Amino acid sequence: MSEQLPVNPALLAWARERAGQSVEEAAQKFRRWVDWEAGTASPTYPQLEQLSDAFKVPIAVFFFPEPPEVPSINETFRTLPEEALNELPSRLRMLLRKAKAMQLNLADLTDGRNPAERLITNDLTFPANVDIAEMAAVVRDYLGVTLDDQMSWRTTDDALKAWRTALLEAGVFVFKDAFRLENFSGFCLFDEEFPIIYVNNSVTKTRQIFTYFHELAHLIFHTSGIDTARDGYIARLVGDARQIEIACNSFAGQFLVPENAFNQAMTGRDASEATAEALAARFNVSREVIFRRLLDQGSVTERDYDAAVQRWNDQRNVSRTPGGNQYWNTLAYLGREYVALALSQYHRNRIDETQLAEFLNTKPRYVGTLEEYYSRGTA
Repeated sequence: MSEQLPVNPALLAWARERAGQSVEEAAQKFRRWVDWEAGTASPTYPQLEQLSDAFKVPIAVFFFPEPPEVPSINETFRTLPEEALNELPSRLRMLLRKAKAMQLNLADLTDGRNPAERLITNDLTFPANVDIAEMAAVVRDYLGVTLDDQMSWRTTDDALKAWRTALLEAGVFVFKDAFRLENFSGFCLFDEEFPIIYVNNSVTKTRQIFTYFHELAHLIFHTSGIDTARDGYIARLVGDARQIEIACNSFAGQFLVPENAFNQAMTGRDASEATAEALAARFNVSREVIFRRLLDQGSVTERDYDAAVQRWNDQRNVSRTPGGNQYWNTLAYLGREYVALALSQYHRNRIDETQLAEFLNTKPRYVGTLEEYYSRGTA
């Protein structure tokens, strides 16, 4: 029989409350929960593994002397109104907790110091009334990726990987997951040391690229944000929340397709879906980004824009198939750089195999195979 481990009951209560569960709900999943939280009994290590998975917190947290000071979802997204936060699907709330766990993991693996040589969220600041086109130019210069570089990438997959690398070198970790929520493309969590972007791997690669830069704008503004295609989402926001969302959308479009380059590319072309497709391939962006620019210029009507976007979305949904190799998926979701951090700590004997598995969101028996896949090269 596995040995009970001394765990501060306050940590169990903190994990449960953070997951939005009542004592009764926790007791339905864990028979001795009431005793654990009362401190009259303690969970075993296998039970802590189950708790970690159920509440989406790193298993190491259960060995802390006191609950960590982690802001709630409502505190994290302080610019969003209470109504919008309360409408978030439970699946997204779970992913937000999972993302926060990744931030805690990063701090644990790096002794609390971002491994990047520079941090864009510290180095760049912009006033609230910044000219978005100018901001986009400054950020592009900081990242060191020219428009020619962007247009030279052969595929959107190449573009996605290159942008992820550029963000990492600027101190921003990017994680992915299958959201199983069509209307949410991603979100970001601001942190002074470990700002992260969390992307829905189920949406198209071009949409993921747009999400990278929508969320990067949030992080530069020192806010956490959510990239959603829900009908009327921005229209229902007010005040600063609405202005920030509009600015972040505008930034992503201006960054990926600078106005001068767009106008030059449109020379001799008509405002049509065929043109949107051609320019999207040229800039390695989505057709929606190009068509949105045409809408903003008054070259297409809002009805034409909405109809085209709906048609493109329908085309994608028909061909979408889930699945894939679990090891390649894990490497793609976590990112090779994060996996390298965890493996480095393991090979330096700073963590054991069980802890390594926890950092890599897998089981100890799969760690060896996952490392073999990692050694083969990029996922």
